[in-house]
Amino acid sequence: MNTQLTPLIDQAGQFILGKEHQIKLSLTCLLAHGHLLLEDLPGVGKTILSSVLARSLGLEFSRIQFTSDLLPADILGVSVYERESGNFNFHPGPVFSQVVLADEINRATPKTQSALLEAMEEEQVTIEGKTYTLPHPFFVIATQNPSYQLGTFPLPESQLDRFLMVVSLGYPDRDAERQLLAGRERREMLQELRPVITPEELTTLQHQVKAVYASDALIDYVQALLEFSRHSPFYLNGLSPRAGLALLSAARAWALLHGRNHVMPEDVQLVLPYVAAHRLQLADDRHHAGMEATVKPFSEVAIP
Repeated sequence: MNTQLTPLIDQAGQFILGKEHQIKLSLTCLLAHGHLLLEDLPGVGKTILSSVLARSLGLEFSRIQFTSDLLPADILGVSVYERESGNFNFHPGPVFSQVVLADEINRATPKTQSALLEAMEEEQVTIEGKTYTLPHPFFVIATQNPSYQLGTFPLPESQLDRFLMVVSLGYPDRDAERQLLAGRERREMLQELRPVITPEELTTLQHQVKAVYASDALIDYVQALLEFSRHSPFYLNGLSPRAGLALLSAARAWALLHGRNHVMPEDVQLVLPYVAAHRLQLADDRHHAGMEATVKPFSEVAIP
């Protein structure tokens, strides 16, 4: 394990009990300079995890509660006429933060959801013909309730594709839930939280991810997985080149998180379901499907 990141994982584990794997996946997404979608039932700790990551990294944090009446201007900001100066002055919205929690993103209309597209892809927003650069690092953590719950709007494929990974926390096990029930209120504990990594150290780690070595054979393996998804009769559409880049970037970040400077096939296999599931749709169009069944051992994939 990367010794620089161990304190962060341990600190987050004090809030999200029994979910070390999900914490590591969330941190992997951040190290890979991606955006994270937490998809689960209300009340399992999605918002707390977002707050813990932001505070532990010493980053500016803003929370946007998505509702059906939320407008794009409520996210991006608006120009207001100042009578004293006779000019329009831009008032930035909550998206101008280093960590943005888009809480219950699928409760807003598709028009409002799309307000984040440019921000997540380009780290900038264009308002009334003028472009504004967002803070760096810029990390969106969105939470999504199950689609069968009332008042939800499904995220379009273009919006889902902006998220590097989708992670589900799930219910805690019996021992973890016992500690939660018998322990202190988590929101009180948040007030005492102190950064364990500086934003500058985080930026350095993100640069180190790009330098993690991936061999030609490893890249061949990634390509084989992409081609499998494109020719499989089980999926409407295969994984895009952007998905391939996301998969390789997440595998590099997972390797760095575990103290290695090279990617192994097991890294790709581990992050693949979280990178690919939301980008694939079953041919019968019922729901999004993971790729757990399609991941083959490295030795079984034909390498050109």
